[in-house]
Amino acid sequence: MHTPSVRLRLDLSYDGTDFSGWAAQPGLRTVQGSLEAALATLLRIEPEAARLTVGGRTDAGVHARGQVAHLDVTPAQLDKWTARRRPGERELGDDELARMRVRKLTGVVARDAPDISVHAVREVPAAFDARFSALRRRYEYRLINADMRKDPLVARYTAHVPRPLDFDSMQAAADDLLGLNDFTTFCKAREGATAVRDLLRFEWRTTEDGAYAARIEADAFCHSMVRALIGAVVAVGSGRIDREELAALRDARARTSRFTVMPAHGLSLEEIAYPGDDALEERAEATRARRAPLP
Repeated sequence: MHTPSVRLRLDLSYDGTDFSGWAAQPGLRTVQGSLEAALATLLRIEPEAARLTVGGRTDAGVHARGQVAHLDVTPAQLDKWTARRRPGERELGDDELARMRVRKLTGVVARDAPDISVHAVREVPAAFDARFSALRRRYEYRLINADMRKDPLVARYTAHVPRPLDFDSMQAAADDLLGLNDFTTFCKAREGATAVRDLLRFEWRTTEDGAYAARIEADAFCHSMVRALIGAVVAVGSGRIDREELAALRDARARTSRFTVMPAHGLSLEEIAYPGDDALEERAEATRARRAPLP
């Protein structure tokens, strides 16, 4: 007999400094491993049965402010997670139950992983998929250059470039990379995968504390793509390459040593956007369909 399941969406953030990335790995401290261990405690199951699907798989040292994941549980398991009502107490509403689940999960996670914070846990339609239902993902990359003052209070989240950088040149180079392109030059190749992505936004700004921050948004990113794109634009800003060479490197669709993939600690996953409930299944099907290579 099939046991019905409930799909739960988790919204969370974490400081990635001391994690070996999102994905669970034997013998290493990871975000997924820490969360699944906490969920297993709450649900009274083995950690491998509390498997999470994540919206944006982050590398070692990368942070997240807007990470999303989902998991499936049975109604009985969900009851174990939620404190039962005592005789004479009123029945809790959905919002109160959701807040209670957040408090309980946060309490268990914090024992071993105070650098993870769970903001929301809520029931979602079965068609919701944290990875495949996403419309777009937004990252921020922070850096300072040789002319900027170092601040030890944000050093864990800010990369240092030991050269002067031209802000306007970096923005112009970022503009050149926008749109639907094959970003193989900026990705670590995966067998059978395509690097065709739609880069929707790539904007630089100066932060209140004087750093440079890039807002970079796309329908999806391939492995190391964000940090490679930042490295390419920084190479233009430092004068190592010019915009014409960057365009040629992009169109060559081959890895290169002409720019450097930037350090992980300057990067944060800020947001993952999803469609309304009625469009979740259609979006997931479209995302799963392998995008055709560009001519």
